[in-house]
Amino acid sequence: MPAAPPPAPPDTGRAVAVALLNLSGLGLGYALTRRRLLMAACWVATAILLVIALPADADGVPGALLAGYALLLLLAAAHGAYVGLRTRLVWPGRAPLALLLGLVLLAVPAGGALWYQDARDEAVQQALLKRLTSADQLVAADAGKSFSTAEGDYREALGVYRDLATGHPGSRAAHKVPASLRTYYSKVAAPYDSQDYCTAVAPLTYLRTVPGELPKATVGTLADWPDDRLATSLYECGSQGLSAGDQDWVTRFGDLLKTFPGAPQTTKVAPAVDAAVKKAQKGVGGSGSCAAVEELQQLDTRIGDLKTAAGDPGGKLASAASRAGHSGDDGAYDCGVQEYRSGDFSNAQQTMDKFVAGHPHHKNRARAQKIAIAAEVAQTIPAAGKKLPTTASGGSISVTVKNDSPDDVTVLYTGPVTGSFTLKACGGCRSYLLADTLMSTFKPCAGGKDYPQRTLQLPVGTTYFVHKPNGGQATTAGSDTAKLRPGYIYTECAYTTQGFGGSGT
Repeated sequence: MPAAPPPAPPDTGRAVAVALLNLSGLGLGYALTRRRLLMAACWVATAILLVIALPADADGVPGALLAGYALLLLLAAAHGAYVGLRTRLVWPGRAPLALLLGLVLLAVPAGGALWYQDARDEAVQQALLKRLTSADQLVAADAGKSFSTAEGDYREALGVYRDLATGHPGSRAAHKVPASLRTYYSKVAAPYDSQDYCTAVAPLTYLRTVPGELPKATVGTLADWPDDRLATSLYECGSQGLSAGDQDWVTRFGDLLKTFPGAPQTTKVAPAVDAAVKKAQKGVGGSGSCAAVEELQQLDTRIGDLKTAAGDPGGKLASAASRAGHSGDDGAYDCGVQEYRSGDFSNAQQTMDKFVAGHPHHKNRARAQKIAIAAEVAQTIPAAGKKLPTTASGGSISVTVKNDSPDDVTVLYTGPVTGSFTLKACGGCRSYLLADTLMSTFKPCAGGKDYPQRTLQLPVGTTYFVHKPNGGQATTAGSDTAKLRPGYIYTECAYTTQGFGGSGT
């Protein structure tokens, strides 16, 4: 039998019908004109498209494949029209019926395209929901981690929320972002719920930046959610640092005053600082005077830093700083007394010297001078520091101190009375050789010279002397312990040996 019927008279309607039947993608036009191989080719092309396209996913079918398939259909339609123009149909015999069938079958590819688009849209929705779920799981997995460790994950999740809300605003996933965001805020701010206020500062500060990353409608009431919590955390963390002596309290209170000037927590800052000053003031005068003085001095400095950084509404911080400064200065005397009594003579001397220099009219200034002198003597003669010196002066025993030295000498003494004075250098005097001082005939201040001297009236009892050279080659102080008794006249002689300071009676 022949492969095709003999040519028929040209029929335009039949040509259009074959073309439309081939547009279905099934090669039905070729089937009705007995072109089986071409029909099979259409089936293969359609099958390849279906294998690649199904099941529908978010990425869809590659554009090049769709373009190629569409071109193939157009070619099949054009060729089918050419074939159908002079070829009788196997069925139906009349062209109008075939044309109607072709129009009906066009619904197959059209309907398939619509179905595929719906399936692809659903695949996109599912993919977006999966991204949202992954972001939520990423946030949940960081529970219990420090903010510094989890911050990268938080920012990654926020990027997903932002992309869904701005890039796919009508998706089901985008509609769920506000709920995910509420959980997100709760997870990030978890330290606040645990009352770990210092740890909560960083994540809450970060959460205040989130509204700038998302549409306003998506954030909603969460925009102000961190504010009160952050203000509370800054105040509580600052208060804890203030109580513990941690210097970071200035930063916390400063951030609170600058960031939330009208918040209720801000009004608590000045009273908290004032309470810390009062607490430190209570420590002055007791065994913890030095620690209290140091704390007051630090408070004075830190309050000044806070005022500079954040201002001082109402001047309450300035008042607290003033009281801390004055109390610290006044407490320095008690600190010096404490150091002296504990045997820390070097620090006691420094503390009292500083107190004397800074308080020219203080009621304890005179005694502070005496304590500073006694503390310096006690550094050479520890026994001199057994008793705290008084402001007493005078006595019934004459003690003359002479200077047989080429250098000026400062004489310090303490005992029943305490004091100091300086003797000018002796003109014509020299430093003695160490060997000279070891000889039994050695007697300083016995050369008949006009030695610089000064006579003291001291009480009966033990007085400790230190002769301290001023300048010259002598650098080591000499010392002497004199037990003064009635009926005697005493002489102290200051002299120097090569490389050493010396004294004798």
